[in-house]
Amino acid sequence: MSVGVLAHLFGSLSYRELAEKVGAAGFSHIQLAMWKAINDVDFNKPGKLTPGLAMSIAEELRKNGVSISVLGCYLHFFERDEQKLRENIERFKELIRYARLLGAPMVAFETGTHPDGIYTEQDWKTLKSTVQELIEEAEKWGVFIGIEAASSHLIGTAAELHAFLQEIPSSHVGVVIDPGNLLTTKNFARQDEVIEEAFALLGDRIIGAHAKDRKPDANGELQTVPAGYGEMNYSLYMRLLNKYKPGVHIIMETASEEQMAFSKSYIERIRSEYV
Repeated sequence: MSVGVLAHLFGSLSYRELAEKVGAAGFSHIQLAMWKAINDVDFNKPGKLTPGLAMSIAEELRKNGVSISVLGCYLHFFERDEQKLRENIERFKELIRYARLLGAPMVAFETGTHPDGIYTEQDWKTLKSTVQELIEEAEKWGVFIGIEAASSHLIGTAAELHAFLQEIPSSHVGVVIDPGNLLTTKNFARQDEVIEEAFALLGDRIIGAHAKDRKPDANGELQTVPAGYGEMNYSLYMRLLNKYKPGVHIIMETASEEQMAFSKSYIERIRSEYV
């Protein structure tokens, strides 16, 4: 369970500069959202990747002791604009096709939100048909798809993600677990119950893990902070993660470059108690 980091926390850089910064910060793996972290190639439209470019990016990372554990995308797959949805699908498929040349075992996503927070039956149907199309591509290329539940998203709870996975039975689909995404102002007081439920429902499907922290502000509203700066029960999280999925990669979120070393050591210290 080595601790990696979101690549774009270092900013938007050339892929050579990115590799150097990540390696110098002491991380051995990253979650790479190419269009957020790399600025010397425009990845905002599909079609820019080639085998040569993918292998060059992987090689620069490797020179600095870094690999890609997750390809992230930040794309929505129940997009109501059909043209935009099609573009999102093609962008994700391109990541699937090149994942293995980049050295990444999975491509992951959150389902996304709608501004009014109201979701329809059609949204669910669109998501299901989209994911089924993506599964076909993933199965061709031997790549995992990771799905992450996040409060206020179309799939916002562990129970909703569990139910969705029952409708798309594929061994190429797994879960990126993030208890911080499941905690809200309303349920934070019973966070242990929320975390335990997530592992009970999703533990056997976990293929990656995220690490952030949460704490209430002066008004009682829940804030997102780096790991070790909040009040989330990390001992419970790490114990369950080791119980269900020993060796799974952990990706650190949220932290600034100045906070990264502390957050990384915080996670590693607690994790070491259970390995």
